Amino acid sequence: MSDGPRSGPGTAPAPATAGVPAALPVLSLALASMLEEVHAHSGAVYLLRSDEPVLEMAVHAGMPRAFAAPWERVGLSAPIPVADAVRGRRLVWVGGEEAMARRYPRIAVVLPYPFALAAVPVATESRVYGAVFVTWPGAHPAELSDGERAQLTAACDRLALRLERAAAEDGPLGSEADVLAVPPSAVADTLGSVEAARMVSRLPYGLLSLDLHGRIGFVNTAAVELLGRPAGELLGTVPWDSVPWLNDPVYEDRYRAALLSQEVTSFVAMRPPGEWLSFRLYPSTTGLSVRVNRARAVADMARAAPPTDPAPSRLVTISQVLSLAGALTEAVGVQDVVQLVWDEVTPAVGGQAVAVLGAQGGRLHVLGHRGYDDPHVVERFDGMSLSERTPGTHALSSGVPAFFDSRAQLERLYPERYETPDGFAAWAYLPLIASGRPVGTCVLAYAEPHAFPADERAVLTSLGGLIAQALARAQLYDAKHRLAHGLQQALLPSSLAPPAGIEAAARYLPATHGMEIGGDFYDLVPTLPLTAAVIGDVQGHNVTAAGLMGQIRTGVRAYTTVGQAPHEVMSSTNRLLIDLGTELFASCLYLRLDPARGRAVMARAGHPPPLLRRPDGRVRVLDLAGGPLLGIDAAAVYPTTEVSLAPGSVLVLYTDGLVESPGVDIEDALVDLGGLLSEIGDQPLERLADEVVQHSAAARERVDDVAVLLLRARADA
Repeated sequence: MSDGPRSGPGTAPAPATAGVPAALPVLSLALASMLEEVHAHSGAVYLLRSDEPVLEMAVHAGMPRAFAAPWERVGLSAPIPVADAVRGRRLVWVGGEEAMARRYPRIAVVLPYPFALAAVPVATESRVYGAVFVTWPGAHPAELSDGERAQLTAACDRLALRLERAAAEDGPLGSEADVLAVPPSAVADTLGSVEAARMVSRLPYGLLSLDLHGRIGFVNTAAVELLGRPAGELLGTVPWDSVPWLNDPVYEDRYRAALLSQEVTSFVAMRPPGEWLSFRLYPSTTGLSVRVNRARAVADMARAAPPTDPAPSRLVTISQVLSLAGALTEAVGVQDVVQLVWDEVTPAVGGQAVAVLGAQGGRLHVLGHRGYDDPHVVERFDGMSLSERTPGTHALSSGVPAFFDSRAQLERLYPERYETPDGFAAWAYLPLIASGRPVGTCVLAYAEPHAFPADERAVLTSLGGLIAQALARAQLYDAKHRLAHGLQQALLPSSLAPPAGIEAAARYLPATHGMEIGGDFYDLVPTLPLTAAVIGDVQGHNVTAAGLMGQIRTGVRAYTTVGQAPHEVMSSTNRLLIDLGTELFASCLYLRLDPARGRAVMARAGHPPPLLRRPDGRVRVLDLAGGPLLGIDAAAVYPTTEVSLAPGSVLVLYTDGLVESPGVDIEDALVDLGGLLSEIGDQPLERLADEVVQHSAAARERVDDVAVLLLRARADA
């Protein structure tokens, strides 16, 4: 139960942000005026803290602050309208429930009601002070009018100028009360008010008056009798606190829905032991009028129904929905979504198995399943044509959920029994629709016959929308991952073919964040009698970095093949990178190996120094001359250093992802790496490459790409 309706107006202080004098409630007045100008019914002003990138709600109007409690303090990177408005310094418009679910699903999960919202930055040319959001009932047109847009922008510009002047005067910010609508004055005069109360008390149905916080301000005689509580125990309380059998989140949700949408809502509740009451809520900007009646039709249906054993409701609670929504935002791939549905949804609704189906090329595909003793029961439908008449294909193509209480019902509608899983007795087929596009079907299976009442069907259908959004993102991620993996594999050498006298081994690990693609590269270019090796790192972990890496690697190969010396290869590659017009830089280490003479000539461009392990086990970091990063200075010079390479020596070339990690000094990391190379002894080069990568703490965390190239001079060179 939310504590919001218990809090009174004007209790929340403004955040400690300098710039507004305490003399006048500047923010409250500006917000109230703004709401009146555009005929909005609620809103809030956020101020940007000066010491951290955080927006804090300074004042709220038109609704209890509890409605926006999850967003009282938000980071600038948060995916919510006010943060987007500040980051983009533009007006953000969300034209209704569907648009909110599509663009801001986290807000839609907490406030799944029809309303429109606009968020506007409060900023001058030189400084951003915060943002404002305002909301309208669900009846507002899907588009914001030019007049409303101009009025909101002008009002926020005026507020920004007020804050700018106040900041220049260095005035302290005083606490400002939230603004709630003032209820209309009493009827005519005292005598008229008394007579109105008498009239209302004579009505045969119950009447309650609730303020914006849901507190009862008036209750007539019929309502007292129907609710079964004395008037003294009802006045000043919220119904879901003072009436035990109304203590259900579903009923409070109807109150919230009425206020936010400004549309009439209703619900039916049972007063123990078996009397059904109908509640109809009529909202306004000052509160709600509630009419309470006996629900005779429901009572008659209940008496006509055969008695059943009481069973706990399996309706998913609001907290479970929020938990599921939060979990689904963390899902990365399709299998993550399937596992989360199995872990979170299936137990909550009493199911024993789940399957997620998709479609591609006119055929049904099983994306994942859990809970089936025999996997072939589900997998035999993989590749089935969508033209087949089955519950799964019908739900996928029509977008209409299907619920089957029993095996008999399913077999009656689908006698072919294409999708009747052995061992289960009831099914729910939920179409997964994301942004108006069907992305799949979620099948929930039950071990026993299972009735699907209207409220449970509604919840399951809503959960299908959450799952669909997560599945659409997961499918996109999987596709990008496959593309990235294929691109990375194509840009790096598929194998190393060192000449006689040289052994080589390499490893590449992408960063664990993003698309798992990056700009680290390595190569080995045999040009008898010598061999060239290169390792480098282009800024970034994206397709742009990978593409640039491929161009650099191709350029190095070309300059090596035409016989350029190491310093010339580096200079030519530097000019190539500058000529490409990119804003990215690259580090690089290039060397020419001469195993017959036991030496290597190296050139370095801002790259970490290599390590050399001698045959006797001693390891040292090579102090090489070098030049700046590639892509900075077209006239840069890259001096070379000659290093002795005795038979059995191992050169360890690497990118900074192997040795750099938060909180670890790079020199300490190099000492640790040298100690490992010294202690490990003579090992096959492939095993040594594995040991180097596994030993590195930075490589395990993988906040950056990691590339390693090991070269060993053989004694038979």
